[in-house]
Amino acid sequence: MPLTFDAPAVLAVLVLGVLYVRAARGREWPPGRTTAFLAGLATILVVTCSALAVYDTTFFWVRAVQTTTLLMITPLLLALGAPLRLLLDTVPARWARKHGRGPVARALSFPPVVTLALVAPVLVLYLTPLYDLSLRSPVVDGLVRLALVLAGFTYFWTRLGLDPTPRADPHLVSVWIAFTEVIFDGALGLVLWLGPLLAPAHYAAAHPGRGPDPRTDQIIGAGVLWIGGDVAGLPFVVALFVRWARDDERRAKQIDAQLDDEAASGAAASALWWENDPALAERFKRR
Repeated sequence: MPLTFDAPAVLAVLVLGVLYVRAARGREWPPGRTTAFLAGLATILVVTCSALAVYDTTFFWVRAVQTTTLLMITPLLLALGAPLRLLLDTVPARWARKHGRGPVARALSFPPVVTLALVAPVLVLYLTPLYDLSLRSPVVDGLVRLALVLAGFTYFWTRLGLDPTPRADPHLVSVWIAFTEVIFDGALGLVLWLGPLLAPAHYAAAHPGRGPDPRTDQIIGAGVLWIGGDVAGLPFVVALFVRWARDDERRAKQIDAQLDDEAASGAAASALWWENDPALAERFKRR
């Protein structure tokens, strides 16, 4: 299997991985979060250093796999690692604590804004000349990949709620945002399936003489972005419902404890005053 080496991506993965592991060491940090975060970093290496990177300028569908991974899979795993909570527990991030719940942060995490942050990158990438430019410029390509990861992380960070967030929106809002993302995936898939070829001159020149022709290639890629994006989002929906169920269970326990306290307080208040005095309770107890 052909491989390649993306130095900036490898360096970024190593730095982030070492910093995360060092921060998590020596504290009661769930191993599952560390595993999720490192798995998210591993997906970056798969996208940038495996056969996907070798053929990402040759076949449209390969690049579609990269886009889906960087927007949906990588950020979800990184967000499951709760890196912001670990950062705030490790360093005295006073600025982040002060402004993390300010009006700007709340506006940027407003559900419609978060929805736009998730769906806009792929629409801009595939419906503007940016896609053709990313095929020809490694710098633009790297910036596009970074933007995809950041956009996806913003979405999953605010929706999962494992890290501190500026807003506490109901879980049902996250379900509706996920449903909106499904609709946009389908719309983009149909446009790419039925619409004109993207970067036809580039793919005609780069075609190796084997594999699908450009039209079939783009149809496969449209399916990856449409169906693959929805499938990649299923773990998030599962995680969302699990967290929803846990929050409901925790809230029910809090309500039960509050009702028990109120019942105990009411029973104590209804008793005669001397029955609450340890010195007199035995002497004047009711017969």
